[in-house]
Amino acid sequence: MKLSQYLLAFLCPIIFLTSCKKNDDEITADTKSTFTMEFENQVNGNPLVLNTNTYKNAKGEDFKINIFKYYVSNIKLSKADGTVFLIPESYFLIDASKSDSEEITLKDIPTGDYTKVEYTIGVDYARNFAGAQTEALDPTNGMFWTWNSGYIFVKFEGTSPQSTATNNALTFHIGGVLDPNNTIRTFSTDINVANPLRIRTDKKPDMHFIVNAGALFTGKTDISFSTLNFTMGGANSVIVANNYANGLFRLDHIHN
Repeated sequence: MKLSQYLLAFLCPIIFLTSCKKNDDEITADTKSTFTMEFENQVNGNPLVLNTNTYKNAKGEDFKINIFKYYVSNIKLSKADGTVFLIPESYFLIDASKSDSEEITLKDIPTGDYTKVEYTIGVDYARNFAGAQTEALDPTNGMFWTWNSGYIFVKFEGTSPQSTATNNALTFHIGGVLDPNNTIRTFSTDINVANPLRIRTDKKPDMHFIVNAGALFTGKTDISFSTLNFTMGGANSVIVANNYANGLFRLDHIHN
């Protein structure tokens, strides 16, 4: 047998097997899959530990956190070609006292590569006036004002020596959907096209977000607890919402 014939006989099976091997990154048309979003609560780069750890705001004032909850809703995923997928009924309540709430699973997502994620910090206008609801929007979760017909989008409670409130309390219940005190804010971030969110039938990727509770008190307005330590809606809630609009969330990485 000539050398060329020998090589051809040897290489053909390899070429055949290689051509038949499934591409691990193949997108199957009209299929759906699952991914997760993980929220790691911090305070200015330090782990958020309720009731015990002491932190400092931008004014150098000490504070502790007893309650930290927030809504993530109306999650949208976008592809490079401009295609947008709104995940239906995507309302989630993240509670720093419940570790299982910090990781949410999104199902029935069309397979593909997504290069942008967007979601509401809070609850949309319509759901604020939709009456009694269930699951994350159940009023028993302590995030609904029965006296004000609306949801608390972000709830922060704690203490600070600089607070002039009774027992040095800090009470920041941020909500409201009517102008001029509308506090609905949106988080949006592009995803590196070199490592997009790859939704595949055989993979379940994870998006990891850093959530900075300290962002409530710095940004457009650095807050001193000696002058602002209590708000339940209204103009002061707008001040806090404007702060955290650009600093509360950060996409840290994606595990595909």
